[in-house]
Amino acid sequence: MTPEEILAAARRARTEGYRTVVLQAGEDPAYKTAELARLVYRIKTELDVAVTLSLGDLNRDAYRELRAAGADRYLLKHETADPALFARLRPGTTLAGRLERLHWLRELGYQVGSGNIVGLPGQTTETLADDILLLKEFDVEMAGIGPFIPHPATPLGACPPGSLDLTLKVLAVTRLLLPLAHLPATTAVATLYPAGRRRALLAGANVVMPDLTPAPYRRHYEIYPGKGAPAGEGQNSFAWWEKELAGLGRTAARDYGHSPKKPEATTFSCITGKLPT
Repeated sequence: MTPEEILAAARRARTEGYRTVVLQAGEDPAYKTAELARLVYRIKTELDVAVTLSLGDLNRDAYRELRAAGADRYLLKHETADPALFARLRPGTTLAGRLERLHWLRELGYQVGSGNIVGLPGQTTETLADDILLLKEFDVEMAGIGPFIPHPATPLGACPPGSLDLTLKVLAVTRLLLPLAHLPATTAVATLYPAGRRRALLAGANVVMPDLTPAPYRRHYEIYPGKGAPAGEGQNSFAWWEKELAGLGRTAARDYGHSPKKPEATTFSCITGKLPT
């Protein structure tokens, strides 16, 4: 997506009612830090929304430049608290390196998001407990917890998916340990089970992240099979989710969705429009 296309998607989100957007991408060298910083600045100044970034492992200077441009939050999941499993599944990187970046983000003033995958091949119950304790240690503002879903075009394509029930248990325990954290009901749980996001919201989640990627690019974002918008979400996803949440006795917030731990926070629940770059 070009910067103008990304800005247009963010503008659509703002028009629908979103006050916070996520710019998410792989670790793509085609996007230079200065270009991303200009985009963040334009979104902040032209649309008056909070901006969360999820761009993977960058250097400290890049994180600093993006924060200076106005980025409010950064989502960098630790994936697994098992160092050997992390190194095996992400060759060439280490868990220690990932955790160092989370420290950088905290020091630079971001609201920090991390999280883990439930059901990774080789994972144990003890590892999942360590995942939750690590999130507690970092006292994260947001924790993305979702099930492993194998993609047939990857080395793990033949492995079984993670358990929805186990994912919900991990989510619920995390809520008990981190009562003020934002916990998304992820698209992955909806992929495993049609009512997965509804069940996640009942198990402790308080955020949904509709995918507002424009149609021509959506097919390039198949990080796992079956990923997509829920049936009925339609053109105006904010209005659709307002009705969906009302059925659970929830009200969709219309502010920036800042963490309740921050002085500027005024709400506990939020809807976030996710705009992959």
